[in-house]
Amino acid sequence: MDPIDCTPPEYILPGSRERPLCPLQPQNRDWKPLQCLKVLTMSGWNPPPGNRKMHGDLMYLFVITAEDRQVSITASTRGFYLNQSTAYHFNPKPASPRFLSHSLVELLNQISPTFKKNFAVLQKKRVQRHPFERIATPFQVYSWTAPQAEHAMDCVRAEDAYTSRLGYEEHIPGQTRDWNEELQTTRELPRKNLPERLLRERAIFKVHSDFTAAATRGAMAVIDGNVMAINPSEETKMQMFIWNNIFFSLGFDVRDHYKDFGGDVAAYVAPTNDLNGVRTYNAVDVEGLYTLGTVVVDYRGYRVTAQSIIPGILERDQEQSVIYGSIDFGKTVVTHPRYLELLERTSRPLKILRHRVLNDRDEEVELCSSVECKGIIGNDGRHYILDLLRTFPPDLNFLPVPGEELPEECTRAGFPRTHRHKLCCLRQELVDAFVEHRYLLFMKLAALQLIQQKASKVDTSTPLENGGPPSSESKPEDPLGPEAGSEEEGSSASGLAKVKELAETIASDDSTADPRSREVIHNACKAVGSISNTAFDIRFNPDIFSPGVRFPESCQDEVRDQKQLLKDAAAFLLSCQIPGLVKDCAEHAVLPVDGATLAEAMRQRGINMRYLGKVLDLVVRSPARDQLDHIHKIGIGELITRSAKHIFKTYLQGVELSGLSAAISHFLNCFLSSYPNPVAHLPADELLSKKRNKRRKNRPPGAADNTAWAVMTPQELWKNICQEAKNYFDFGLECDSVDQAVETYGLQKITLLREISLKTGIQILLKEYSFDSRHKPAFTEEDVLNIFPVVKHVNPKASDAFHFFQSGQAKVQQGFLKEGCELINEALNLFNNVYGAMHVEICACLRLLARLHYIMGDYAEALSNQQKAVLMSERVMGIEHPNTIQEYMHLALYCFASSQLSTALSLLYRARYLMLLVFGEDHPEMALLDNNIGLVLHGVMEYDLSLRFLENALAVSTKYHGPKALKVALSHHLVARVYESKAEFRSALQHEKEGYTIYKTQLGEDHEKTKESSEYLKCLTQQAVALQRTMNEIYRNGSSANIPPLKFTAPSMTSVLEQLNVINGILFIPLSQKDLENLKAEVARRHQLQEASKNRDKAEEPMATEPEPAGAPEDLGCQPQAAKDPSSPSLQG
Repeated sequence: MDPIDCTPPEYILPGSRERPLCPLQPQNRDWKPLQCLKVLTMSGWNPPPGNRKMHGDLMYLFVITAEDRQVSITASTRGFYLNQSTAYHFNPKPASPRFLSHSLVELLNQISPTFKKNFAVLQKKRVQRHPFERIATPFQVYSWTAPQAEHAMDCVRAEDAYTSRLGYEEHIPGQTRDWNEELQTTRELPRKNLPERLLRERAIFKVHSDFTAAATRGAMAVIDGNVMAINPSEETKMQMFIWNNIFFSLGFDVRDHYKDFGGDVAAYVAPTNDLNGVRTYNAVDVEGLYTLGTVVVDYRGYRVTAQSIIPGILERDQEQSVIYGSIDFGKTVVTHPRYLELLERTSRPLKILRHRVLNDRDEEVELCSSVECKGIIGNDGRHYILDLLRTFPPDLNFLPVPGEELPEECTRAGFPRTHRHKLCCLRQELVDAFVEHRYLLFMKLAALQLIQQKASKVDTSTPLENGGPPSSESKPEDPLGPEAGSEEEGSSASGLAKVKELAETIASDDSTADPRSREVIHNACKAVGSISNTAFDIRFNPDIFSPGVRFPESCQDEVRDQKQLLKDAAAFLLSCQIPGLVKDCAEHAVLPVDGATLAEAMRQRGINMRYLGKVLDLVVRSPARDQLDHIHKIGIGELITRSAKHIFKTYLQGVELSGLSAAISHFLNCFLSSYPNPVAHLPADELLSKKRNKRRKNRPPGAADNTAWAVMTPQELWKNICQEAKNYFDFGLECDSVDQAVETYGLQKITLLREISLKTGIQILLKEYSFDSRHKPAFTEEDVLNIFPVVKHVNPKASDAFHFFQSGQAKVQQGFLKEGCELINEALNLFNNVYGAMHVEICACLRLLARLHYIMGDYAEALSNQQKAVLMSERVMGIEHPNTIQEYMHLALYCFASSQLSTALSLLYRARYLMLLVFGEDHPEMALLDNNIGLVLHGVMEYDLSLRFLENALAVSTKYHGPKALKVALSHHLVARVYESKAEFRSALQHEKEGYTIYKTQLGEDHEKTKESSEYLKCLTQQAVALQRTMNEIYRNGSSANIPPLKFTAPSMTSVLEQLNVINGILFIPLSQKDLENLKAEVARRHQLQEASKNRDKAEEPMATEPEPAGAPEDLGCQPQAAKDPSSPSLQG
């Protein structure tokens, strides 16, 4: 084996405190851009005069070659040739050499040898790069760091920037796109069969990504002051803009519209709530119901909403055009039969109740949405709905209503709390989880009653008739109670099946069901708050507790039930969802690595970010506090950076464009630098004009020409951050400076810098920052390179491809790897068809394919797919996104299996570096990474280095899984093997004994793991004895001793690969044909049972972030990595 250099840089080694930033984007220092030409630009003699046009001249170009030769070129219908024009004299006649060329490149090759040489090299280099490095991503991803780039002169770039100059687009007739028409026409495409649906989804996705890009550019232009307002006479906050057929409005409370809801704060939140509504209605995809294209852009402290324009809306007054809903929050309300019919179709999947409200003339009006949802028929005859900000029911924990008591779980946690605005809604995921929870309760209650009926045979009144739902939320345990517990399992299962059958019979209005069974269902429905008495159906009225909305007398009972349902949902979030999240984190079923992945985990369970303080409270009080250490750190970091973001937003609104970089660097110094009194650099005074104009006309909205931002101090900022954390998240931070925060909570400044930059769109220079210096501030204004928009938009989905992907996963789980592989390949094709080449879901698809090929032994194919997955993850998620770190680890494993050892090591080192930067060392995922590194180093016989990583992994595993966990036993075994290779048998024995004890207590004497460990102990003892004998012999007889050669085992590659597979959750178990048959039958049986319990028409669940196969026969350990211990008994089933 060739010797390879395995020593990692110092900062990657376990225990290193240094966190450099430069390696994040490694720069090739010797690389010089190849210059082919100095200048290539449109000539000043354009456009050709009439008589030259009649000679076929199309346009003139001006070129300065690398040899400093200036030439003028004519582009004509016959080709390109040199003409005799100079800078001051027009002469269109051909110059010598009189060479007519069909391509411009060919002509330039003729006149410039440097161009000929360099252009060929350039093309060759271009072809060698992987296509994934060049293809555009559908949505722009910005990096928060960038190297210092030379700004070179480039006429083409300059011209480009001005020909598509913002604000000129309206004046180019026939150039602008009618976004609304495009968005709605794509939705109307037919969708009867697969090819039609693919075409439709591709069109929808393409238009959406184009619209998002255009809206983002427009929003930036609006805030930068490059777009004229449509109401220029009004004050800046109230201005609205139209550019490129998109309507832009600012997130301020313009006409006291949100006065009762929290003013500007509510106006800031409304667009994101509205966007969530648009997303949801788009997902339901009802024919005939249209939503507006919506993008929300946060840029320079302002929130801009960009919407496509309903045809004809600008010509008429809003009062005339709204034919459904209310424009004044429920005073005047109108309805329309066609809208009711369309919205009725969305009410089941969205769990929205059709209800009646009173208008200002006390007439009853029927609605099937919240009152603010407006229906407008455009001039194109389409039915549009807009203002969907209250699609989901209100969150009572943050909406104190006088005279309403919340359940005990809420009051215990200190709710209801007054929030800054009254637009707090529950998330769709929470509504779905709550309904699912209630459905299980409904089934159990009905089964229980049926069992009781069967047992008593006498018709006794059931205990649930006193109405009022049982307090199921407070006890998430089995509500069947003790009576049912005594029944055998079988009868309860058959009871559930009976209920299912019964519920279906009654729901279909069949008269065969006997009255007693009807009563069972009726009682169960009543107990869980179903709106129907004959079937399980829970829906919410989104107008309950909405200020200004009144309900008719006849509906008072329904309103009372709805209020109770909302209180139960608020309690469910606190008593089930948050504890569920903390439990999953403690068991490492969820492994957040940074703020974004934690937020994602919370949102998947329907927990809004405003509950972050409550999640942290629960983590602190949890008995498994040590195993939640990483969650605590991430949560505190997220709390600090989110509070800082809120302050930064208002801070930036007072900053002029000319002082932007100075203001941002000053804020970062106050936030992160240990320097006690940073001073802001104000824009230089020598440039101020003598006559200061009293009022500048085109100022950004709300900005006074002030420099109030310059007086901020670190003490003041940190005081505000702690206050914000208390007010918004209800969490008390104990720190009054960044150093104290780092000390108290074990945070890293570089991590805080990354989090705040990603949240606010700041881009900083890639260099080493001395945060801890007390002599100079960490940031100067030159370090702030740019500020980007943070964009929220709708993500259209490829539904068919996703179904293929899911069935592929299911096949793999049942052990049909070949079929699974085919389905996932098919899904990949369909994803490519809809999304183009780059997308998050394609990335997941490639990862799974790579894994399957690896399991089936096709290492080359696995490597090729995983390499694509890595490149794609870097492009669509970011080079240091936790997902990218995962992809690096998979790629390293496949590289090692393909004998590319040094590549595998470099990839693992890179993954460890990113992990240190994003979080730090103390994370359960780090144990897996270090085990991988340690094993590979063991394989290349770097024993001392290997031990450093393996022992760190052992320490981290012990902390997060407890000293008795099987993961820890495996870790002990890996360390013992390295000590054995070093011939340090005493240490080896000590570690293997620890492992043996864990196996024995956890799995018992007879388990194969325990036996393996015991065998290995014997072997170690024999080696130790042999070594001791030899040593004694040497001591006794000196140099004449007769020494038998000792057997030291250098690890074989196969044994290392075996261990790598085990720790990465891939277990190959040899099975006979008979075993396979039994296993498949067992899997099929389980699958049927699952199907039976899932057989409700559930709304589609959001895609899991880590679609990993969960255990096939040849691959019984392919769980998401830390979910189960690879050596645990449950996998051997």
